[in-house]
Amino acid sequence: VQLQASGGGLVQAGGSLRLSCAASGLTFSRNGMGWFRQAPGTEREFVAAISSSGGDTKYADSVKGRFTISRDNVKNTVYLQMNSLKPEDTAVYYCAFSPYRGTYHSLGNYAYWGQGTLVTVSS
Repeated sequence: VQLQASGGGLVQAGGSLRLSCAASGLTFSRNGMGWFRQAPGTEREFVAAISSSGGDTKYADSVKGRFTISRDNVKNTVYLQMNSLKPEDTAVYYCAFSPYRGTYHSLGNYAYWGQGTLVTVSS
């Protein structure tokens, strides 16, 4: 099982980034996926989740209206479009694979994690 996250980088406040997470070695289309983030000195926190079909999504209040999660079940890839970025969005972003079909906030509902991609938003 491998989750390869990419797309992080340095961006100015107000800018946009699109993260990608390519999955292999698992039944991607039958499972929910999530994005989490972790800033230095803090715990990993929920950002967004999407159900196996893509029909249901959930977001943390802090990113609602700015971030969009989506997935392509043909390419086995989940995306996180991040707009109107703020300095407080600076963190390492992780994609995660759930053994279940739905959308979940809790880390405990995810079985596999990508290696993380760093997003830095300058003011």
